[in-house]
This record gives sequence, structure tokens and C-alpha cells, in this order.
Amino acid sequence: MTAAAVLRVATQLVDGIQEGLARRGFDDVRPVHGFAFARISGTQATTADLAAHLGITKQAAAQLVDHLLQRGYLTREADPRDGRAKLLVLTERGRACTTAAEQAANDVVQRWKQQLSPQRFAEMRDGLNQIAVPGRLRPAW
Repeated sequence: MTAAAVLRVATQLVDGIQEGLARRGFDDVRPVHGFAFARISGTQATTADLAAHLGITKQAAAQLVDHLLQRGYLTREADPRDGRAKLLVLTERGRACTTAAEQAANDVVQRWKQQLSPQRFAEMRDGLNQIAVPGRLRPAW
């Protein structure tokens, strides 16, 4: 296995998710939004938390949040821990987009499953699960 092959497979997954989202009516989100949704849906998050998670500036995170707010994917709610902070919360549309992304990812994996024998697919799945480091899901930029 080469690093280039792993990167190509990752690209296939990301591209497949994007195509699946567009087919399901979510053509105004990009891969970075999915990483944002993963952080926001996991635990309470502010724009500053999102910036730290994504490895971007607070200003860039604020622009990303504004994009998602304008399109109805997020709302801001008062943070009971800090009166100055606002928590980011997925709306019904945001949760629907997350579900659509999961379905699109499963579609890609099913295509891979059809390309390999059951044994080879199980070996690939088990190998990836063995070497994947647990932790946050974020872009690698």
C-alpha cells in the first residue's frame, strides 16, 4: 500500500459524500462544513472551539459559522457557562445534512464492498480500524 493510494481512497470518499449531498439537496456545503458539523454535534461548541478543532483562525471560523447560519444549518444559543459566549447548535436542516452525509458515505463504502470479495473487504475494514487513531475528526490541512 502506498500513501498515494490511501490519499486517493480518501479523496474518493470525500468526493462521494459531496456528490451524494448535492443529490440530496445540500449543494451549498463543502467538506469543511462536515468537519464543523462533526464538532458541533459532538458536544457544546462555540465559534472559538470550532476554530481550535479545525485548526483555523477565529475569524475564518466566524465566516464559516456565518455561512452556515445564513443557510439555516445552525443557530446560536446562549451558553449557560458563559454569558458572553454563544453555543452553536445544529438546526433540523443541519441534522438532516449530517444524516445525508452519513448515507452518502455509506453509498461509497458499499461501492468498495462490491469491488472486493467479502474476505478482502473485511480484511481492509479490520486493518483500517486497527491502525486508525481514535480522536477528533478534522481536516488535515
